[in-house]
Amino acid sequence: MSTMVAKEELVDEPTAPSFREALSLWAKIGLLSFGGPAGQIALMHKELVEDRRWIGEQRFLHALNYCMLLPGPEAQQLAIYIGWLLHRTIGGLVAGILFVVPGALVMLTLSALYALYGDVPLVAALFFGVKAAVLAVVIEAVIRIGRRALKNQAMVSVAVAAFIAIYALNVPFPFVILLAGLTGWLGDRVAPGLFSGSAHGKGDTADTKGAVDLMFERGELTHVKPTKWHALRTVAIWLPIWLGPVLLIWWLTGSTSVWTEIGRFFSLMAVVTFGGAYAVLAYVAQAAVQSFGWLAPGEMVDGLGLAETTPGPLILVLQFVGFLAAFRHSGSLHPLLGGSLGALLTLWVTFTPCFFWIFLGAPYIEALRGNKALSAALGAITAAVVGVIMNLALWFALHVVFREVHTTGLGMNMPVLSSIDWRAALLSCATMVAILKFKIGMLPTLAGSALAGVLLLAASG
Repeated sequence: MSTMVAKEELVDEPTAPSFREALSLWAKIGLLSFGGPAGQIALMHKELVEDRRWIGEQRFLHALNYCMLLPGPEAQQLAIYIGWLLHRTIGGLVAGILFVVPGALVMLTLSALYALYGDVPLVAALFFGVKAAVLAVVIEAVIRIGRRALKNQAMVSVAVAAFIAIYALNVPFPFVILLAGLTGWLGDRVAPGLFSGSAHGKGDTADTKGAVDLMFERGELTHVKPTKWHALRTVAIWLPIWLGPVLLIWWLTGSTSVWTEIGRFFSLMAVVTFGGAYAVLAYVAQAAVQSFGWLAPGEMVDGLGLAETTPGPLILVLQFVGFLAAFRHSGSLHPLLGGSLGALLTLWVTFTPCFFWIFLGAPYIEALRGNKALSAALGAITAAVVGVIMNLALWFALHVVFREVHTTGLGMNMPVLSSIDWRAALLSCATMVAILKFKIGMLPTLAGSALAGVLLLAASG
């Protein structure tokens, strides 16, 4: 009997993927990563933790916590981190690049269509339907992440507090994360295990180990251990990769060219964009419209609408800004060529730092994984992340279902009730039933909702 049990355990033990298998999955995630950070994190959790068991629950959340502390798109950084765990630097590069490339190609095409033709009815109708499906994906993400991250009442309280702080009190995102980490650290001193996962709520199950965790226990992941010269070597390699093209463009085109302005401005954004696209949207819109004159008022919202309905990080909205800026100030170059170069430069200075942050810090974060105080702080941050995702889900829901959303004096987003779009509300409800009740896959739901959007808009004129 014991031999049979041992064989069953051996069969059930997760195995590390080959590089080709990982390449295929990262391509799939890049093509299906709709729904902003909430949907993207949920998709990776389902594929990597639940379905394939390449990484365990706690290590996944540990990596996510670190990525939430960084500027830039946390979902892409999480993909880089896990890719690095599985297949070293090349794995992180492939995961991060494939996470962005599909959406970037779609965004480049849509930006060109927008610049050349403005309003494209068919495209707008397709996106109308996709938005409704994306809303359902985001809501499912909140439910799935929350169910696994909120282990007890203390974590639920932190999540609720984070949501209220961001939505109702307009507290800056980095401050919310800092307070959550401090709460976890202090809470662990008062009640050890409260935020580290060892004091789980009633009925909680133990963490299941993934292939990465087992490889770590066997001593196979030697690359995750920081070496003496790791930080210096990473800085020496990645800072020139990041800023070298910006300096070259400045030297070739001058300090006042639109490409130099794009490189300088979005390199700064890559350092301060804590909280993702939503957090930086207002500042970028103000600078692009008022300071640089790249966009007309309202065009930033159009760009965000395009980014919300394409795969990849929502921060791809910056690519839209870079394209229009260079398209309209291309000088002697053809506008499409100038715009494409502007979009490419924006992508480079926006996403290259993501690889830098992960390759620089991940070995140290892995080395500190057993630290109880740090685990408690990161556990509380995990709970706060759920509140942040809840805020993103609400923000998205308001902008999908209502045509007009205004900001109160306290900074809260409130819908104009008379502006409700019954078609969007109907499609959103239908897609939520499809995904949550009937468990229909993401791709069929997106396709069906896009078609329904075209038919609805055509029927209603």
